Amino acid sequence: MKTKIAPSILSADFSKMGEAIRKIELGGADLVHCDVMDGSFVEPITFGGQMVKNIRPVTKLELDVHLMIEHPKTQIKFFAEAGADIITVHYEACKKISDTYLEETLKLIRSYGIKCGAVVNPDVPVENIFPVFDICDMVLLMSVFPGYGGQKFIPEVLEKVKTARAYAVKTGRPDMDIEVDGGVTEENAAEIKAAGANVLVAGSAVFKSQNVSKTIAALKK
Repeated sequence: MKTKIAPSILSADFSKMGEAIRKIELGGADLVHCDVMDGSFVEPITFGGQMVKNIRPVTKLELDVHLMIEHPKTQIKFFAEAGADIITVHYEACKKISDTYLEETLKLIRSYGIKCGAVVNPDVPVENIFPVFDICDMVLLMSVFPGYGGQKFIPEVLEKVKTARAYAVKTGRPDMDIEVDGGVTEENAAEIKAAGANVLVAGSAVFKSQNVSKTIAALKK
């Protein structure tokens, strides 16, 4: 299974975003990971649909929009129309609203003709999103608690990755995208991939690298 690298622009210089994205595209990245934070679901505020709209013409890479926000359903239209290729939403935010909100939100994303995915935090069992696996194009397992870049990888998440991959295989989707976000480095990429992840979100590791191409190649290999 091909390993995909999705550098998180949370770690990029916002004043030079276009330049930063062109650099990772030339360096071999596969997706652009856009961490959207609302100051409520997580403490920081990052950016909204306008940022996605502005960077859409800059790159041919898929825009992987990760919504760390309350009431994600209300924002799907804006990000879909801004040019997102995949939108992922948190189980925890949806569960606060209703037992069906996650499924409804995923189906709404799909109605715009784009890919969708469910996300769980490190302390939430991946089994909680098994009921929506058949809707998802991707599942995202957080390997840090969301909100801030530069955190250390939580190794216990590797077991969740194995569980997710085993369930994907069991349900006839062995090539399903399983994404890991948080603390991914050249040092731990191999064990993350061995556990079953094929999409690695790497922010600091890529954007703070002196040689972006070399770092992305190392993460893939």
